[in-house]
Amino acid sequence: MAGKQHRYRPIVAWTGNTGEGTTSYKGYERAHAITAQGKAEIAGSSDASFRGDAGRWNPEELFVASASTCHMLWYLHLCATNGVVVLDYRDEPEGLMIEEADGSGAFARIVLRPQVKLSATSSEEKARELHHKAHEMCFIANSVKCEISTEPSFSR
Repeated sequence: MAGKQHRYRPIVAWTGNTGEGTTSYKGYERAHAITAQGKAEIAGSSDASFRGDAGRWNPEELFVASASTCHMLWYLHLCATNGVVVLDYRDEPEGLMIEEADGSGAFARIVLRPQVKLSATSSEEKARELHHKAHEMCFIANSVKCEISTEPSFSR
């Protein structure tokens, strides 16, 4: 029996035509919009090092943020169902992408660095274990080929 299927259908529309389309590499903007029904638009571009707009989200940032948020949401779920009370959660993840000489590339790794504030009565040992379980359950981590590691810190 197949697992339960979920489909995601965002709309990605290029908005960077400056009047002549892609007649030259330098002649168009990398601006685009990511939308989905009922959701706020995400203003996207390529990374500034690829002629993009640094003031907009780029695919690489969104990829790292996706890995971080998926882990966080699984972690909070597991804490809630295992008696660990999280009072605050903040992650400052870092993704390392290696660009090859031909312009292709891939992410080598993503490091999640969640800073978790626990209630005084919550077990830090259990909280740490649940990070491992969250990693095992994370849809994004299970879908990518680069290493994703977690370096949590805890406070009260």
